Amino acid sequence: MFTGIVEELGEVTAVEKLDDASRFRLRGPVVTEGAKHGDSIAVNGVCLTVVDLGENEFTADVMAETLDRSSLGALAPGSRVNLERPMALGGRLGGHLVQGHVDGTGHIVERKVSENWELVTVSLPAGLARYVVEKGSITVDGVSLTVVDAGPDFFTISLIPTTLALTTLGLKQPGDPVNLEVDVLAKYVERLLAHGSGPGAGEPVA
Repeated sequence: MFTGIVEELGEVTAVEKLDDASRFRLRGPVVTEGAKHGDSIAVNGVCLTVVDLGENEFTADVMAETLDRSSLGALAPGSRVNLERPMALGGRLGGHLVQGHVDGTGHIVERKVSENWELVTVSLPAGLARYVVEKGSITVDGVSLTVVDAGPDFFTISLIPTTLALTTLGLKQPGDPVNLEVDVLAKYVERLLAHGSGPGAGEPVA
């Protein structure tokens, strides 16, 4: 489980294309400190498993499902990426509960620059719109953010200078893809309500 508080702006150093997957090597001195084989690291909001470690680098395999569902397939050597280690038990939940399971991708539509912040409009796939609400939480490229406005096919977010400087969201331009993960609580509530009248609804759990 992650919190959407990016620890480091890392870099893709190599991409190996396989038949139905890709193998990425990524540089991240902060997130690799103390890391070991089998650990999880979120890359642009996608939870990946460490399969190999080098000096300040780690390697992760990305299967076809993840490449199709996220924007990781567009990464190339030199691409900058947001990196975050899982939250330690007892740690501070600085953002919101983030699984690292991308629900889909959007695109940067527009950036409006202000003196101390930027208002960014992001396209929203139709199937995800019902989970996004004004002042609710959403994860964009692994960054926990508050929704400013939510429309049928878009939402807006405000980015402070720290977010612009320390994450990929300061680099993204109109047309660039971003990974989206909606608040998992909204999905569970929807599922429970949809099955609320089914067999056993309302019965106590042993």
